[in-house]
Amino acid sequence: MKFVLILTLILGFFSIKLNAQLKSGDLVDGIAAVVGDEIILESDIEDQANYTKQQGADVSNRCEFLEGIISNKLMIYEAKRDTLIENRSAAIKENATAKYNQILGQFPDEKTMLATYKFRTSYEMKNAIEKIDTDNYYGQMKFGRITDKADVTPNEVTDFFNTYKYQLPEVKDEVSISQIMMYPKLTNAHKDEIIARLKKIKDDIQKGESFESQARIYSEDPGSAANGGLYKNISKGKMVKPFEAAALNLQEGEISDPVESEFGYHLIQLVKKSGKIYDARHILLKADPNADEIASAKKELDSIRTLIIEGKLSFKDAAYRFSDDKKTKFNAGIITSEDGSDKIEKLNLPPTISYQIAGLNKGDITEVFQNDVQDRKAVTIIKIDDIIPAHKLDITTDYDRIKQMALNKKKNEMVEKWVKEKLPNVFVSIDNRYKDCTFKTDWRKAETSK
Repeated sequence: MKFVLILTLILGFFSIKLNAQLKSGDLVDGIAAVVGDEIILESDIEDQANYTKQQGADVSNRCEFLEGIISNKLMIYEAKRDTLIENRSAAIKENATAKYNQILGQFPDEKTMLATYKFRTSYEMKNAIEKIDTDNYYGQMKFGRITDKADVTPNEVTDFFNTYKYQLPEVKDEVSISQIMMYPKLTNAHKDEIIARLKKIKDDIQKGESFESQARIYSEDPGSAANGGLYKNISKGKMVKPFEAAALNLQEGEISDPVESEFGYHLIQLVKKSGKIYDARHILLKADPNADEIASAKKELDSIRTLIIEGKLSFKDAAYRFSDDKKTKFNAGIITSEDGSDKIEKLNLPPTISYQIAGLNKGDITEVFQNDVQDRKAVTIIKIDDIIPAHKLDITTDYDRIKQMALNKKKNEMVEKWVKEKLPNVFVSIDNRYKDCTFKTDWRKAETSK
């Protein structure tokens, strides 16, 4: 569909582009275009086209696709010059290091990781991650600034549907589901065992071992262990509250007692503090439940399930009272897709959930099952709120989706208008291999006018 929001596809691409870019190893290649001081490589176009095709969009018109990328680069260029958009270079750089360390934790050593992803040095890989995250941040912020006033009326939604109804895609089989998810609670004896391990590590540090070396050996945080437990340029509010409270109550160089958070137990060392920014090292021991603790959680959740089935407790109230999932407990347990819809394609469900709901009908509740949620063991029950067979989009049953499509089209038009207004003041150069392209916007006029 011609009105597909190209920017959305491109920004979505950035979230996974690292993997594609790393595997290709094709980081230095021909320049397709330059926008301001932003460069578009041929490999960028190829990788983004491949991703967009995976999303079901038509990218057969390479000229049209390149124009979408150029528009995006113009937004990134202008966003970096926009004084109302916060410069997050330091935070993005630090986050890139954390992502690098997280990837490193999946390999036996750094050399193996760099060879696998076709990078020569750690600097080169970190720089690639930082560039992707920078583009993602500035592109999203500028897009939001341009389109923040966008809205559509019911009449506009109806007009949109009548115009494009024969082009609207078919919706695949979907479900609406709710969940109650609980993390097994550790016994006091198990907690004491973890705390005792951390106290022993702290004692060893005070006797001469370095915090950095102990973090490399013992910490179970994949984002910082390989870096000696170090997080730099942490702004207030970035870390979970127990961690931040403990870190900011320390003097530089001081080490905390064991601190409990939702991730486990930490030893924290304040490295440096300057205003609202600080550096800290930590050693994390995860609070992984044992078999008995998991069994106890299953028994507790099963009793809650029985109360729901017997009508003594609503699923909504049970989710609010007992669920540990912050994303759903205040919303009746309803699981939403990435676009905020409560309808989820069956093919996009996690394998564990897909298996558990197979064969169930509307209103059914699964048995209690164990699954992993962000590397934490959990027990869960799922309620089938609705089952939606594959169908063609229709305004009577899919109004919210069609409204979002209409809104995306309007946002696209706002961006196109903004681009035309900005273009006379921005240098644009497009390689001669695209000299036969016919673009909606006269980019070459901007090139020759500079």
